Amino acid sequence: MAWLPLVSYFFGGLFFTNAVPHFISGVTGRAFQSPFAKPSGKGLSSSTINVLWGFFNLVASYALVRHGGGFDWNVTSHAAAFGLGVLTLGLICARLFGRFHGGDRSTPL
Repeated sequence: MAWLPLVSYFFGGLFFTNAVPHFISGVTGRAFQSPFAKPSGKGLSSSTINVLWGFFNLVASYALVRHGGGFDWNVTSHAAAFGLGVLTLGLICARLFGRFHGGDRSTPL
């Protein structure tokens, strides 16, 4: 089995996970950290910026999964690669954003 599509699915999972907090914060009208804030990743960006950034991440996720090579939820390696990307960025975001929102009191990564 080729490994390159699995890498694409993994990164698709990363982009998908990154889309969720930005898009949800944006559509609920809340400011949230983004790469466009000052300082980057720590300052808050407007809800409009977050909707746009979240949507961009959704499109990138779709492109990586759809065009990465025949993604099929019934193929365990495909679903596992995507899920591992979701879990990886989910844990990283929990640590990073938890420092700002009181969700994780431990030391940052």
